Amino acid sequence: MAGKTTKKSAKTAKKPAATRGAANAAPRSRAVSAKPAAKSASRLIDQRIRDLGGWRGETLAHMRALILDAEPEMIEEWKWRGVPVWSHNGIVCTGESYAKVVKLTFAKGASLPDPSRLFNSSLEGNTRRAIDIHEGERVNARAFKTLIKAAVARNEKR
Repeated sequence: MAGKTTKKSAKTAKKPAATRGAANAAPRSRAVSAKPAAKSASRLIDQRIRDLGGWRGETLAHMRALILDAEPEMIEEWKWRGVPVWSHNGIVCTGESYAKVVKLTFAKGASLPDPSRLFNSSLEGNTRRAIDIHEGERVNARAFKTLIKAAVARNEKR
């Protein structure tokens, strides 16, 4: 009977979910859905690395490993519509990827010592500093870990 409704179904269709029988109403806890809670930030970062593939995925994976090695208690977050973020008492750095560069932006980079001159981008600002990594480039792992540790120490001073 396409196009026809029975009186019972028409009445049910007009009532809000909260007034229908318990079997038909959605639980209130599911009514407001948050960001994908089933996937942790770490899993989302894993997926981003897989999705990037190639040199950008390899570079992001390598830098992530250095970050987590430098500070084992680092917290991985997923912010701003899909940006990997590493935090420890505040944001340490973000990991963005573009067509020609993987960019690691340090939230308080301008206040960090950088004797190895890893920062090569966003140098004009008063707060942030970034490291742009192009295809084929490698970052000095020891100097990068030192920079991560300095950023963590800077956040702990707040």
